[in-house]
Amino acid sequence: MAPGGDHRLRAGGRAGVLRAALRVRDARGAAAETGRKTVKSVAEICSDLIRFDTTNPGSGERPAAEYVATLLADAGLEPEVFESAPRRTTVVARLEGDSPDALLIHGHLDVVPADPAEWRTHPFSGEIADGCVHGRGAVDMKGSCAMTLATVLGMRARGERPRRDVVLAFLADEEATGDYGSRHAVTEHRELFDGVTQAISESGGFSVASGEHRVYPVAVGERGTAWMKLTAHGVAGHGSRPAVDNPVATLVHALSRVASHQWPVRLTPSVAALIQALSEITGQPVDLDRLDEEAARLGALGLLFKGQIRNSANPTMLDAGYKVNVVPSTAEAHVDGRYLPGLQEEFLATIDELLGPKITREFVNLEDAPAAPFPSPFFDELAGALVAEDPLARPVPYVMSGGTDAKSFARLGIEGYGFAPLMLRPDLDYFGMFHGKDERVPVEGLEFGTRVLTRLLTEKS
Repeated sequence: MAPGGDHRLRAGGRAGVLRAALRVRDARGAAAETGRKTVKSVAEICSDLIRFDTTNPGSGERPAAEYVATLLADAGLEPEVFESAPRRTTVVARLEGDSPDALLIHGHLDVVPADPAEWRTHPFSGEIADGCVHGRGAVDMKGSCAMTLATVLGMRARGERPRRDVVLAFLADEEATGDYGSRHAVTEHRELFDGVTQAISESGGFSVASGEHRVYPVAVGERGTAWMKLTAHGVAGHGSRPAVDNPVATLVHALSRVASHQWPVRLTPSVAALIQALSEITGQPVDLDRLDEEAARLGALGLLFKGQIRNSANPTMLDAGYKVNVVPSTAEAHVDGRYLPGLQEEFLATIDELLGPKITREFVNLEDAPAAPFPSPFFDELAGALVAEDPLARPVPYVMSGGTDAKSFARLGIEGYGFAPLMLRPDLDYFGMFHGKDERVPVEGLEFGTRVLTRLLTEKS
């Protein structure tokens, strides 16, 4: 079923929850019904979430969403639970604060596929071992969802009130186009985000070791998305004869031009500010005329700008023909295109030139490149929360090479920042964890992030 309809799980009232659907408690058993309930640890919540197989594509996010809604309802909130299609479930709740100027914290419940044969531990075990929570989604991004939940549940247990309204969104379908998740939420449930001015989510606020400092990139933007389907039309014929117009050859030549194109460096203001900050932190000026070499020299710090200094286009899928001795009449391919803020027009003009007149393209997904204000008072708040918990922290601006649900919320005028605070051990390859094997997140890092989020929500500026 395509998104557009609305399958609500509710019972009475705008913010009701379908209690019958939410009676199943968490994967570790029902909480005690007598006496004061013990708040689950952030590691336990992360482990529980991982144990729900919410692979996208797959059977949907509903079990994890019901778990989240139950935790929030038990804490006295009134979560709104709705579906864009059967089992494609999203949860939204509002925590009232001292100001109606609201902050949105959003995360996604779906994960990319994982082959258990390739993992040391089962990707949906949620095992807590060696100081880490293991499993698909530990980093992307059930760990971050767990930090948000642990923060809010802890505040409710202690009777703490945030200094501004906080809207919580746990979304479906981020690992695809967002049609069943954030896009549906902002079009069919726009009222749930009334008063929201800023948002935080993946992917930023994580630590990168740098000598005596820890650099924390806070995302102030991300590259736009242009997923394209390419089609070449030609003349079908026998494979043994000279081809009249072979669409496979036409398409392959075009893809070769796209794949080998050297995109020019385009320094946006935020990336330029990042590079300047890294120069100051390391005490070694970064040569702007040799940014690829400088990225390699800086190692993990260089990865913060290596993929953000230019547009990119990568062929990812091919489909042509049905028999070895038949020249087909069509050939198709898909390309993952990404462009920097403000450069969509330049990017598409270059793509069309590379493809040539015999290739037609259509968008599978086209999203703008959102950018949040920097410098800004809110960025300073995010940086201050990090430094308060880690005196060695050096927060810097950052632009994500990929995309998040922030693109959907930008349509509502919400300024999105990548801020899922996480202190990491130097030996953990954070970027390699995304969609990679043996994904895991340190328990201490999750606990650190929960403390940072609590400061951000409760401390007066």
